[in-house]
Amino acid sequence: MTNKFEKALEFVNYRATVNNKKSEMRTRVQSLLSYSVGGGTFTVGRELIVFVKYLADLNKTSAVLIDNFDNPVEVDVHAFLEEITSRYFEVTNQYHAEYTQLRRSRSVPKVLGIND
Repeated sequence: MTNKFEKALEFVNYRATVNNKKSEMRTRVQSLLSYSVGGGTFTVGRELIVFVKYLADLNKTSAVLIDNFDNPVEVDVHAFLEEITSRYFEVTNQYHAEYTQLRRSRSVPKVLGIND
């Protein structure tokens, strides 16, 4: 009975550690997807990228965008698009790599990156 109890506690500890690590990764990703330019702060995401790409396709060179705090910010469309697209892919690729490694980790030390 003690062995089953220990295994159950070990599994609960493992799941809690995995969930904490996932939450930590999501928080870090959200902070890395925050981009400041021209006194404004934007959250980089698919919606922003698509909208700025649409502006670029219309051959707009500059545009006024509303930032996260409802402030109007004028940006250079092409430079802004390049920066937010680059940032989005860098961050999401890193997130994917870390998430894949987390999924493969089957013990608390491996989840935490501790080598025995």
